Amino acid sequence: QVQLVESGGGLVQAGGSLRLSCAASGNIFRINTMDWSRQAPGNQRELVASITSGGSTNYADSVKGRFTIFRDNAQNTVYLQMNSLKPEDTAVYYCHAHVVRGGTNYGTDYWGKGTAVTVSS
Repeated sequence: QVQLVESGGGLVQAGGSLRLSCAASGNIFRINTMDWSRQAPGNQRELVASITSGGSTNYADSVKGRFTIFRDNAQNTVYLQMNSLKPEDTAVYYCHAHVVRGGTNYGTDYWGKGTAVTVSS
């Protein structure tokens, strides 16, 4: 099996910064795309940022220029650096990875349990 564990959430004032981490562990042969999504109360989950195994990134318009996604392939970890935070960034942030497990030749999607980010005005 594969587990994703997020960390780094918390309470921050508007304009501040946080760095989220998501470490994948278990029977991993290769991790393809990794991404962060978020869900605020009463809202649908939205994709925030994604990164391929080769390092290509995509961002939601709402976070472009403020958030940076990067990964450490050797550590099977993806990060989300969040700067210039706004109250509307308040949400639970979830990590996702498309993982090829050892002994298989196909990918499986895994999600973490989420980490809460609260931005006060």
